[in-house]
Amino acid sequence: MEQLSLHFLLILVSLICISSSIEPAFARRSQTRAYIEASCRTTRYPALCVQCLSDYSNATIQSPEQLAQVALSVSLYRAQYTRAYMLKVAKELESSKAGKEYYQAVKDCLEQINDSVDQLSQSIRELRRLGHEAVGDDIFWHISNVETWVSAALTDASTCLDEFPGRNMGKLKATIKGKVLNVAQVTSNALALFHRYAAKYRAAKKP
Repeated sequence: MEQLSLHFLLILVSLICISSSIEPAFARRSQTRAYIEASCRTTRYPALCVQCLSDYSNATIQSPEQLAQVALSVSLYRAQYTRAYMLKVAKELESSKAGKEYYQAVKDCLEQINDSVDQLSQSIRELRRLGHEAVGDDIFWHISNVETWVSAALTDASTCLDEFPGRNMGKLKATIKGKVLNVAQVTSNALALFHRYAAKYRAAKKP
């Protein structure tokens, strides 16, 4: 009987320990999710912003710098994914007689997306320097670099579809348009979140 009681006691203690470890983790997720939702209200596409960043709610994201880094990383990932898709499409069109007339348009758009990937990569590296290396007036130089590169990436993604003819591409054009627009929208959100992060430096500089 004593052994049985001890067995139940051990089970009870184990359950209490598990519960106590789950609750702080749940609280952290809830806090991060609430922070993400509040921050995304400042973006142009808040629902998309929350959707993209909610996958990171298990991490501890509680500062504008962390949020900007994650948002730019999401934008880079979407741009890389779109580039990989368009590389595949370009190869298929190049080898297809029926697709020859669209090959150049896809290739030109692909070059724009490739530029976006490079610019977003540079902006992420620059943001890291801003957070760890920049001092004094160098801070604003780094801020300007990030804003320039992310804005350029957004412009490239937004104008990519100008390369396409206005008809006869059907489903292919719609698919490419959807992917490229997604890159443009998440990049727009990332730029807004970076502006929010950079605002603290600009506010501190004001007399």
